[in-house]
Amino acid sequence: MIEMTGISKAFNGNVVLKDVRFNLKEGEIHALMGENGAGKSTLMKILSGIYTKDAGEIKVDGQPVNFKSPKDAEKYGIVVIHQELNILPDLTVAENLFLGKEKTYGPFGILKNREMDREAEELLSKLGLHVNPKTRAGDLSVGKQQIIEIAKAIASDAKYIVMDEPTAALTDREIKTLFETINELKAKGISFVYISHRMEEIFSICDRITILRDGQYVGERNIPETNFDEIVAMMVGRELGERFPERQCDIGDIKLEVRNLTVKGLFENISFNVRKGEVVGVAGLMGAGRTEVAETIFGYRKAHSGDILIDGNKVSIKSPIDAMKHKIGYVTEDRKTKGLVLNFSIQENVALANLKKVSTSGVVKKEKELSLVNQYIEQLKIRTSSPKQSAKSLSGGNQQKVVLAKWLGTEPEVLILDEPTRGVDIGAKKEIYQIINDLAQAGVAILMISSELPEIIGMADRVLVMHEGKLTGEVSKEEMTQERIMHFATGGEQVV
Repeated sequence: MIEMTGISKAFNGNVVLKDVRFNLKEGEIHALMGENGAGKSTLMKILSGIYTKDAGEIKVDGQPVNFKSPKDAEKYGIVVIHQELNILPDLTVAENLFLGKEKTYGPFGILKNREMDREAEELLSKLGLHVNPKTRAGDLSVGKQQIIEIAKAIASDAKYIVMDEPTAALTDREIKTLFETINELKAKGISFVYISHRMEEIFSICDRITILRDGQYVGERNIPETNFDEIVAMMVGRELGERFPERQCDIGDIKLEVRNLTVKGLFENISFNVRKGEVVGVAGLMGAGRTEVAETIFGYRKAHSGDILIDGNKVSIKSPIDAMKHKIGYVTEDRKTKGLVLNFSIQENVALANLKKVSTSGVVKKEKELSLVNQYIEQLKIRTSSPKQSAKSLSGGNQQKVVLAKWLGTEPEVLILDEPTRGVDIGAKKEIYQIINDLAQAGVAILMISSELPEIIGMADRVLVMHEGKLTGEVSKEEMTQERIMHFATGGEQVV
């Protein structure tokens, strides 16, 4: 159905793709994998008309094509759901779904708002999302906005749907619903290109896989005929070894304690502690209140009641500045809007949280700034041509490393990690896991929120589970299973 051969692309002399090939059959789900920066998104942007190829050929249904815009690609039924959400926050859910395809009547193009609201509600219900179509899209969580993006693609009657990290912000329940929808569309002959760093998903839903490394084609495999280790070796060019580092930290005294923390309408009476050298995981379904608790501890939200204690002493945290004074760092869930200033360079982003460290008498010293950023570029293996490269031009995984570098520079004693490996490839994930482990060994108290249960189980010393704004359970390392965590995440009671 789609055949790409000899595809090459360079930006300002930097070769991003070299002689890459890829094909897609009717009614199949084809995984496209590779480390961050391997060229996956660039290849799909060429297919969808966002970029033009420097060399090579694209055929759709056997006919050569040369797309100059996404509109050209849409005429052939090619739709891309990008990793960066294209939601317009000030429009309603229904307005986003029908943007550019509004239903109208009469010579003056009067909008059929009721009809669009009804159809939007029906479509989203099939994806398991029950929201008022008149809701402002910007008021929804990242995960719900992702589902709207998926619904937009399905509503366009696409023949070929490219999904770039579609489940990065979704919970297990939502992923299950999404996979059911994908398989229903597959049965109708719709083809999917599925880009994801979640290996479990690839083996669960995909038929074939193509691997890219450093902008070049490495190989193709049928999913039933390959395995995790072979795919990883093809992606990174080496054996990766164990996915999670061995936890051998000495857990010390309580560093962070939360008592009866409440924000009305979001969560209530949340109490827990995190010790020095301990990684405490926080699990739960979307809307459980995990991120909201983290934001309140960091001063981004105001608590209505409850206490926060550092080293046994009550502290007043009314802003992120207050949190930073108490040596708390926070790697946010949404790196693009809350973690980075995308138009700033890597150097400037890392310096933002470390202005005292890189300045003298209030004046930023470029040599100090450069020394700090180079330290973390090397330590975190950030793939970049220069510290002055803009954050927006980096791959998702490298952007995540820049956010991590920013907070590591503050030398935090408490570090909150909200989905720390979202959109990060398997090789970079292991590097981030090792950094988390090293920080714990150095005595940092770590609170790690994650929707990936294998990650929670692999990294946490114990897990707190939330459901609808309440802490429903705590699971020790010895009792940690996906089934037990999901028991509490769906409202099950703690058995004493």
